[in-house]
Amino acid sequence: MTDKGRVFARAEFRALFLAVVVSVAGDQVARVGLSVLVFERTRSAGWTAAAYALTYVPNVLAGPLLSGLADRWPRRAVMIVADLLRAALLVAMAIPGLPLVVVAALLVLVQAAGAPGNAARAATLAAVLPGEDEYVLGKGIVDIVVQLAQVAGFAMGGTLTAALGPSQALLADAASFVVSAVVLRAGLLARPAPAARSATGPGPRRWWGDLTAGARLVAETPRLRALVGLACVAGLYITVEGLAAPYAAQVGGTARAVGVLLAAGPAGAVVGMLIVRRLPTALRPRLLTPLAIAACAPLLVCAAEPGLAVTALLWAVSGLASAYHLPASAAFVRAVPDAHRGQAYGLAATALQTSQGLGIALAGLAATLLPASAVVAVCGGLGVLAAVAAGGAWDRARRAPLIGSAEREAA
Repeated sequence: MTDKGRVFARAEFRALFLAVVVSVAGDQVARVGLSVLVFERTRSAGWTAAAYALTYVPNVLAGPLLSGLADRWPRRAVMIVADLLRAALLVAMAIPGLPLVVVAALLVLVQAAGAPGNAARAATLAAVLPGEDEYVLGKGIVDIVVQLAQVAGFAMGGTLTAALGPSQALLADAASFVVSAVVLRAGLLARPAPAARSATGPGPRRWWGDLTAGARLVAETPRLRALVGLACVAGLYITVEGLAAPYAAQVGGTARAVGVLLAAGPAGAVVGMLIVRRLPTALRPRLLTPLAIAACAPLLVCAAEPGLAVTALLWAVSGLASAYHLPASAAFVRAVPDAHRGQAYGLAATALQTSQGLGIALAGLAATLLPASAVVAVCGGLGVLAAVAAGGAWDRARRAPLIGSAEREAA
C-alpha cells in the first residue's frame, strides 16, 4: 500500500477530509456572492474590501477566546455544533433585501462560530495521524485538496452568482456546513476532551489557564514565534482577494472574471504544495524565506495594469509560492502538546487572520484613493520587505532550541 493509501485507509481521516473539502468549497461560493452583493449595492471598492475583510477580522477575539473550547470539550461535538450554527446564520444572511449592516453582523457571527471548530479540526487531525510522516502527508493532502476546493468554489461561485444571484451562493454555503456536520458525526470517534484527562478539569479557571498557557507557549518559543511571523506575511499578498471585484472592473471584467481572479491563487497553491511535498525534509525549512518573498514579488507587476490573463498568471505564481505554509503549519502543530493544541492553534490562526483582515481592509481603504492595480503592487512591495524580516527571524529560530519554558510546563 502506498503512503497515501495508508492515510486514506483511516476512516477518521476520510471523514475529516470530506468535511473540510465540502465546507471550504461552500465558503468560496459565498465569498464570491458576498463580494458581488456588496459591490452591486455600493459600487465602492472600499466597502467591498471591507466586507471581504469581515471574513477574517472576527477571529481577532474569537480565535483566542473560543479556540480553547476545542481543548475543554469533546472535539467532535465542537466541530459539529460550530458547523450547524454557521449553517443557520448563513440561511439568515440569504434573506433577500436584508440591510447590509445586518449582513455584516451575521457574517461576524459566522466567522466567530468557526474559530473553535477550526481549532478542533486541526487538533483532531494530529490525533488521527499521530506519526510525524503520516501527519505531514495527511496535512499536505488536505491542504492541496482544500486549494482545489477553493478553485472550484470560486469558479462555481462566479457562475452561480451571475446566474442566480448572491443569496443562492450563501444558501449553498449553508448546505455545505450541514453536510460537513453529518459527515463528522458519522465518521469520527467520540473522544473525551483533553481537559477531562487533566487534574484540574474544565471550568473558568481552566479556561483562563488554557488561554494564558497557550499564549506563553507561542510567545516564549522562538521557533513558534518565527513560524507565526512568516504566516502573517500572507496579510499582504492576500489583499488581492479583497480587491478582486474592483480590479476586475478596472480591466473590463465581469462577475465571472472575479471568480477567475480569486481562483488563480488557490490553483497556483495546489501546484506549489505538490512540489513542496516532494522536496527533501531537510530542505523545506531553508525554503520558507525565499518562498515567502516569492509569494509577494509577482504582485509588483500589477502596477502596469496587465489584462485579466496576465493578472491571473501573476496571482497564480504568488499562490504557488504561498505553499511555504504547508511545512510551516505542520511544524507548528506538531510542536505543540495535545492538551494545548486547540488554544495554540487558535492564537496562531488569530495572528494570521488578523493580518489578513487588516491587510484587506487597509488595501480597500487605499483603493478608494488609488487604482486597485496600484494598491496591489504596493502590497506586493511591502510583502517582500516583511518576508525578508520574518525570514531572518526564522533562520535564527530554527537553530534555537525547540522547547521553551512555557512548552516545558505544558508538556
